[in-house]
Amino acid sequence: MAKVGYYQLLRSNSSFRRLFLANEISFIGDWFTVIALFILAGQASDNSPLAIAGVLASRSFSLAAATPFTGMLADRYSRKGLMIGANLASLIILVFVLSLDLLGSLTSVYILAVVMVAARAVFDPAEYAYLPNICSEEELLTANALASGGWSVALGLGSAIGGLTISIYGIETALWIDCATFALAALGVMTLPPGGPYGNEERSISPFAVIGEIIDGWKYIYANLSIRRVVFAKGMWASGGGAQVFLLILIGMEAGFGEVAAGVGILFMVRGFGSGFGPLAGRPLMENPTLRPYLLGLAVGVSGLFYIGVSYVEWSHIVLLLVFFAHAASGLNWVLSTTFLQERSEDEWRGRVAGTDHFVITFMMGISAITAGYMMEVNLVSLREIIALTGIVQITLGIIWIAIISPAEKKLLNPAQ
Repeated sequence: MAKVGYYQLLRSNSSFRRLFLANEISFIGDWFTVIALFILAGQASDNSPLAIAGVLASRSFSLAAATPFTGMLADRYSRKGLMIGANLASLIILVFVLSLDLLGSLTSVYILAVVMVAARAVFDPAEYAYLPNICSEEELLTANALASGGWSVALGLGSAIGGLTISIYGIETALWIDCATFALAALGVMTLPPGGPYGNEERSISPFAVIGEIIDGWKYIYANLSIRRVVFAKGMWASGGGAQVFLLILIGMEAGFGEVAAGVGILFMVRGFGSGFGPLAGRPLMENPTLRPYLLGLAVGVSGLFYIGVSYVEWSHIVLLLVFFAHAASGLNWVLSTTFLQERSEDEWRGRVAGTDHFVITFMMGISAITAGYMMEVNLVSLREIIALTGIVQITLGIIWIAIISPAEKKLLNPAQ
């Protein structure tokens, strides 16, 4: 298979280029809002670990509940239309909340987190299923690496600039900036070509028909060896990673990298840049047929190892380096598992595969975050102990993943064996 370079893809595939730019604008704004929600939860609860974890948990559980359904939507309706609608819905919701000044309590913070993430639950499976319709098989790994790298750069820039904006101008200004990014992103997606689904007849929208289609998607996943195990790869990372993302907030509050919002923004920036660096620098590893059967588990274990390092070192700039490399490994896991699933799923099923993939990771992130928050809230563990525990969980699951790979799957991933 001929390799397609990053610059080559952006230059030659105008549809991918426009989608990439629209996503960058939207994702940068997203992180203004996410940082704001974490700060608001802390302010409303005297920095309660459980209350702050609740922001991530409420977002994660809402995504987990919605994505099986929204994945089915991506197999029924225009994927381009769903992406446009998700951006416009986010814009309307945020303008409504800001205009009526509805962020005065912890409950209102959670409600906004849930409502905003509902639009993301529509967008993500639609984009996931849309990408193979505008990229060739030769372009797909490069496209996913670039998309992940772009998300990561947006996370880094959005978190850093968002944290600085909140520190200087306040939370309301940051949220109005996010409104503008949703509008620009919707305009960008409007310029894209149709991207499926193709050949679908008119289908019933009754609850029984909808649930039946979701169950059919799960049966399709179970029946396909090439998909069945990979759909759990991101969730394997999230078993510790959900807590790690929330714990970065607490590290930022303790580490003294600046005012709280700025310090949290710096840690999330490093997380983002690491997530983008891993897939881009690790592309030769992802293309190595000998490593491919083991790389998903190996990446999760490496991520956990670096977080154990975070738990032991002083809260100095070395923490930033360890977080960077931990999320470089997790980013590689994300891109490789996504590419596997896109390559192996037929177009008519791809949305439901995406929905299940997102369900697993978001459900595990919610469980991980709320468990860590509760353990700290009742003083079962210290901050450093829970960080180390999340790393141990990831290392253990990574080893198990590698150990239980079947000969048939090895053959599938490396036909030369």
